[in-house]
Amino acid sequence: MTTTPIKELTPGRHRLTIDVDDREREFWVYIPTQATRPEEGWPLVFVFHGGLSNAPTMVRFCEMNDYADTAGFVTVFPNGTGRLPTMKTWNAGMCCGYAKREDVNDVHFVEQLLSDLPQRLSVDPTRIYATGMSNGGMMSYLLGDKLADRFAAIAPVGGTMGNPTCSPSRPVPLLHIHGTDDQFVRWEGGVGSRSKSKLNFHSVDHAMQNWIAANHAQPNPTVESLPSEVNDGTSIERFTYAAQDAGSAEVILLKIHGGGHTWPGKESRLELLGATTHNLDANQVIWEFFQQHHLST
Repeated sequence: MTTTPIKELTPGRHRLTIDVDDREREFWVYIPTQATRPEEGWPLVFVFHGGLSNAPTMVRFCEMNDYADTAGFVTVFPNGTGRLPTMKTWNAGMCCGYAKREDVNDVHFVEQLLSDLPQRLSVDPTRIYATGMSNGGMMSYLLGDKLADRFAAIAPVGGTMGNPTCSPSRPVPLLHIHGTDDQFVRWEGGVGSRSKSKLNFHSVDHAMQNWIAANHAQPNPTVESLPSEVNDGTSIERFTYAAQDAGSAEVILLKIHGGGHTWPGKESRLELLGATTHNLDANQVIWEFFQQHHLST
């Protein structure tokens, strides 16, 4: 019996589905229309939406696909699970919602996507990355931990670790972006005043300490105050925990003083999320970070 090969995806937007664990799962793929595919294949950036959101909303929230169109990488926006089409979550450890209650195996979903996507387009397996917002940031942490052999680097935004510890099979370069005035996933940890889940989230420091240890990074950071080009009430500090040798990986923290539960550089349509800094373009910073890291072959 022969199977019909999957038709190669053309430049532009594609809404796709895949059956995983008796569920039909959705994902959106954006292939650049302005950039040329590298000879070794496209880099992939998985972008995970926040809790009680969905993939199309995340596309509008961060606009990473627009940045990728000229920067030259493919963006993949997977959809979580939930009873309502606009309110999906990820099972990223302690959080969140439907996906957690139903014990959805979202790591397996991503594993299946990693098998499916190379059948649809030319992928560089050494340049696959994960980022996400809030619950999606927690999902990025989980993938860095559980699929360290597949993801070259991760960059959570506004989401801390969903598990108490991590033990990746190899050091995974990490960039974490978080606002000090985040009232959903608090910098200090605990229950945020605007949190819908009312969960006692881990702190940013908890994530840093776990990944500094897992990555064998330098425990004492280099601290730099980034220039503030816009007077919007925010300022940014960069903490770099450098790799110490070939068997370690860097951990970078961007602390957004005055920043809320938002995507730096992209104005939020929801005032309750808090302030957005315009002293940082998260899409640019994340991609520049990812470009520095490839899996060894």
